[in-house]
This record gives sequence, C-alpha cells and structure tokens, in this order.
Amino acid sequence: MDTDRLDELRAQGIRYVFAQFTDIHGAAKGKLVPLAHLGDIVSPGAGFSGPSIWGTGLPRNGPRSEYYGRADLTTLQPMPWLPGYARVVLDGHVAGEPFDACPRQVLRKQVARLAARGWTLNAGLEPEFFLLQKGSDGYDAESGDALEKPSYDTKSLLRRRSFLDKLTTSLNECGLGVYQIDHEDAAGQFEVNYHYADALRAADNFMLFKMAAHHIAEEEGMLFSMMPKPFADRPGSGLHFHLSLADDNGNEVAAPINHFLAGLLHHAPALTALCAPTVNSYKRLMCGQSLSGTSWAPAFIGHGDNNRTVVARTVHQRIEWRLPDSAANPYLALAGVIAAGLDGIDRQLDPGAPVNQDVYEMRDEQRAALGLRLLPQNLGAAAEALRADAILAESLGANIVHEFAALKSAEWIEYSQHVSAWETARYLNRF
Repeated sequence: MDTDRLDELRAQGIRYVFAQFTDIHGAAKGKLVPLAHLGDIVSPGAGFSGPSIWGTGLPRNGPRSEYYGRADLTTLQPMPWLPGYARVVLDGHVAGEPFDACPRQVLRKQVARLAARGWTLNAGLEPEFFLLQKGSDGYDAESGDALEKPSYDTKSLLRRRSFLDKLTTSLNECGLGVYQIDHEDAAGQFEVNYHYADALRAADNFMLFKMAAHHIAEEEGMLFSMMPKPFADRPGSGLHFHLSLADDNGNEVAAPINHFLAGLLHHAPALTALCAPTVNSYKRLMCGQSLSGTSWAPAFIGHGDNNRTVVARTVHQRIEWRLPDSAANPYLALAGVIAAGLDGIDRQLDPGAPVNQDVYEMRDEQRAALGLRLLPQNLGAAAEALRADAILAESLGANIVHEFAALKSAEWIEYSQHVSAWETARYLNRF
C-alpha cells in the first residue's frame, strides 16, 4: 500500500474505508475497515461468508465458503457526504481466483473482450428515481408535487433543492460531473444526469450515486427509491444506457455499431431479465394501456431514429438502450449488453430497417408486419429467455446465469402464489 496515499487520506480526515461490493441483485454491500488496515483488503482481501451473500451459490463449509473482496485502489476516494469515510470497490475472489459469480468480475471479463479488439464501451447511465416522504397512508411525494403532468415542474424541483444540491456537490467532488437535473413524468420522480464513462467505471459510478442518494435522502427525512414502478397510476423509473464504442485513442468507432445494435435486439429477450430484474419491473414494461396514461417504457423489440417508443433509440451512431430500469444491477446489465453486442459483430447481424413511427399507436397487425417482437411480459418469462440463450450463458458464464435465473424464477413463483388485495376484492364475493 502506497504510504503517500495513506498520508494523503489521513490529511483529508479519513478514518475508515467502506470496502464495497455489489451483490447479484445490485445492492451495495460491504464492511468498514479502519484506514490503517487498508492494505489488508488489497491482499488477501476483505473476508466475507460466501453463502451469506445473495447469488454466490457458495457452500457453507470448505475452502470455497470464503468470499474475499480485493480492493481496486483506482476506485479509492473520500465520500464527501460522509466526512471521515472513503469508499473502495472490491472484486470478488474465491479460493485465490477471480470469482465467476461476482458481478464486477463478470463485467471485467466482457470489458477485456472489447479491449482485445482495441475498443472501449462508453456508457452514460441516466438514473430516474423517486423522492418520497412518509405520511399516514405510507410513502408518497410531498403534498405540493401534485400536478396532473409534472414533467419539468420547476416548483417541485426547487422544493427538493436541499437534497439535490447536497447530492450534486458530493457527486461532483467524486468526479462524476453532474450536468443536468430535472423533475420527471411522475409526482415525486426526478432524474440526475452525470458524465459518461467506460463501462466498468460507469457501473462503479452508478453504485456510488445510489449510496450517496440513499444516505442524503435519509438525512433529509425522505426515502430515495429506485423501485421501477412504485405507483400503478404513475410512470415508472428507467435507467437508460447511452452507448458508444471508442478506440484506444478515444475516437468513436462507427463501423461496427449497427452489428452491435443487431446483437442487442437479437438477445433482447434474455437481456430483459438482466435489465428488468424484478417482478415490479414488468408493471413498467407492460404491453397495452398503462394506468398512468403515459409511458416511455419499451414493450417491443426494434430500433428507430430518435424514436423513444422502441427498445433502442439511435442518435448519431450512438444507441440509447431503453430497456433497463432503475433496479438493474449495472455490472450484469452492462456485461450482457457487451456480450450481446459482440455476438452481433462477430456474426455480422443485421438490425433491420429502423422503425420511425409511434409503436404505441400501432395495431398488432402493423407491428407484426414490421417484425416487432414483444419483450417478455413477466419476470418468469424473462428468466426462461435468459436460460435458453446459450450464447449469453457461454459469454457471461454458466455459473452466474444459473444463479441469476434460479433466483429470479423463484421470485416469480413466490409472487405468483401471493394473493393480492386486488384479487380478494374482485373474486371473494363473485362466485
């Protein structure tokens, strides 16, 4: 461990390092390490009980029961919203080897495949989220945030300026470069845009964003939520990926981008599980009239020039991948995107003609004539599509695909067996 770096952190008042990894569900996990012991988590790493972590599939005994998170010191930086604390990202290792069910290691593998061709995937992630406060009837937006169409509402945006200012200041001190903040389409819903980065750094930055936002919202007496669709009668929260390929000199690589896009479209059913990973996600991706009255979420697989009604919007040789929602694990979703895109390039797949019409307004026969396939409409179907995609399983790793699909299938079954208040109200006295 570089003693100069330790001295620098001490001079900044850092006493603890949050050694952080991301579980299969996309939640930040970790432990606090006194600064003096930072070197210990570089090698051999911070130790965790493997079977206590979602999605590892590790046994309760033996050498493979221990999960070691090794610090990537390039990610070490103070957390401005928590004076005295820094954060470092961990890469999972088991039995001395990179762990194939660690989401960050899965993404590292795909990034290396790109690097072998002299390419980098740049990704700009656009997080949408809800800021809610607790009332007598549960959590909701603050009372003044009640416009029928609240998109870009300045009054509600400024009422949340304390949270937004603290978040923006913190993210900027971490180098994320916030450049735009707006009120989104639902009451209580916001979006913060910050600078793009290479895929691995983009995923790390998204996790940092979530950690900062959760903590600052709690301090402000609010709940920060990235649940995809917490209210049936309001739009859901997406996590659009803005994607472009660059060469070693940072120049955009335009030639293979159409094949990359074709790979995304070809593997879209399987990618749905990674990009929309909860039961609730499909309340956002539903086909048909939304109870919210409006939706920007895709339901059909296609691409179009500046068309927000299909799963892939193309603008100036860049792809806006509109499938992910805010519950997505950024490492797994980006890894799936790279694997699918590279398959499209390797097989020279054709994305087909762009669809430059409003897909929401089409009849079924019109969509069928254009070859627009429907995305999986529930988590169970998406998990089965992921299981059936042999190319993605080989690229991402059979272990992580098995663990992810098994967890999501179980989640779908549990939900399907749940008797809701809607069912009781509709059926209890009918028969």
